Amino acid sequence: MNYQRILIAIDVYSEYDLLLQRALRIAANPSQIHLVFVTLPKIYFQPYISCVGSDYVAEIQGQAKRRLGEIASDMALPLGQFYLPIGNIAEEIHRLAIDIAADLIIIGTQKRKGFSALLGATASSVLNNAKQDVLAVRICLDGAAC
Repeated sequence: MNYQRILIAIDVYSEYDLLLQRALRIAANPSQIHLVFVTLPKIYFQPYISCVGSDYVAEIQGQAKRRLGEIASDMALPLGQFYLPIGNIAEEIHRLAIDIAADLIIIGTQKRKGFSALLGATASSVLNNAKQDVLAVRICLDGAAC
């Protein structure tokens, strides 16, 4: 199948090179690739860190915007093909995939064991609720494929 619009969910604070490599192998042209980094809203952090303010979310957004801009430039993506929504990660990925008419979502996943595997992860939520095809790329701690 030839995918026309590919959405790559990237965590700019984690390994993502393998996701980009896979997308470039699949896409006929880099212009088909869109990037997204979802920032969790302040409310997600408040029960754990009482001093998290709105500046924290703005700082994360600023760092992510700079990094996605660098990645987009390196990949020769057209301007405007990276997104920085704030909200629940899986929900925002689903919403954006529909908004841009993506036909493939690429997301990274790490091997989980025990209770965390039972509860699921963002990749699992994206996979189970997406209307599009999803490519879950397994990433080891060193950033290589497992």
